[in-house]
Amino acid sequence: QVQLVESGGGSVQAGGSLRLSCAASGYDNIYRYRTSCMAWFRQRPGKEREVIAGMTADDVSPTYGDSVKGRFTISKDSAKHTLFLQMNSLKPEDTAMYYCAADPRSWRTGRCEYNIWGQGTQVTVSS
Repeated sequence: QVQLVESGGGSVQAGGSLRLSCAASGYDNIYRYRTSCMAWFRQRPGKEREVIAGMTADDVSPTYGDSVKGRFTISKDSAKHTLFLQMNSLKPEDTAMYYCAADPRSWRTGRCEYNIWGQGTQVTVSS
């Protein structure tokens, strides 16, 4: 029953910034949201889908893909069941569809399978 809805995508010039949001619904309680896996993925034209940033739980250091380290930051407002991706110093190669993903069962299984996905939001970076 968990659903994810992304927002915040758009078109920007190289060097600009965007903040993506992922609103979640359907979690039975805030504890499950705080302690289960959440992540951002993207798929660039002609390339495979890749993980951008992920969090296994609140207060656990997030992980980042090599292509975005130092430029993107993942964060959560668990009280509002919202995941964010702050994107700075954007480059044309960052142009992609960006997806929010979750595994509401990961608190129990101990692994992130990302079985729940949003519809995606388009980010376009111009030269």
